[in-house]
Amino acid sequence: MNPSLAIGVLALAIALPASAAEPPCSGSEYHQFDFWIGRWEVYSGDKLVGENRIERISQGCALLETWRNARGIEGRSINAYDAPSKRWRQFWAGGDGGVLRLEGGLVGAEMVLEGTSPDAATGRDVAQRITYTPLPDGTMRQHWQAADGKGGWTTSFDGSYRRAEALQP
Repeated sequence: MNPSLAIGVLALAIALPASAAEPPCSGSEYHQFDFWIGRWEVYSGDKLVGENRIERISQGCALLETWRNARGIEGRSINAYDAPSKRWRQFWAGGDGGVLRLEGGLVGAEMVLEGTSPDAATGRDVAQRITYTPLPDGTMRQHWQAADGKGGWTTSFDGSYRRAEALQP
């Protein structure tokens, strides 16, 4: 082999790993919400209130939530890590006409997302906060709160997510 060609091939082989870019959305921050991925049955106390499926989409850059409550009303959310702002963002659209925009991130092991939505009675924006907590037994808690107008929060929903796969015999 020509010595010049050999040096060129060697230089190319050395340069490739350094210039090869990581796949998009491969950083650890894009996986902070992975504990939510799966098929779930959702309970409020002992009552089954719906089912939820969370899956990776867009080459792993986003999560798609597909919700169906016990009355058959559906909703979807898109969840993605926004690298420039270093925040998670969620956009929810419900079959009941409800829309919710949230953003936030990990607080300890919990994903905490906050935003506003219009109050049905007054039309005024009300602060909302949803906290997703993975639990040691493989379940997850979703605690949705709304501002009470007095500096505190009231619970809108407190649900227990149980993996649907785990419930199969």
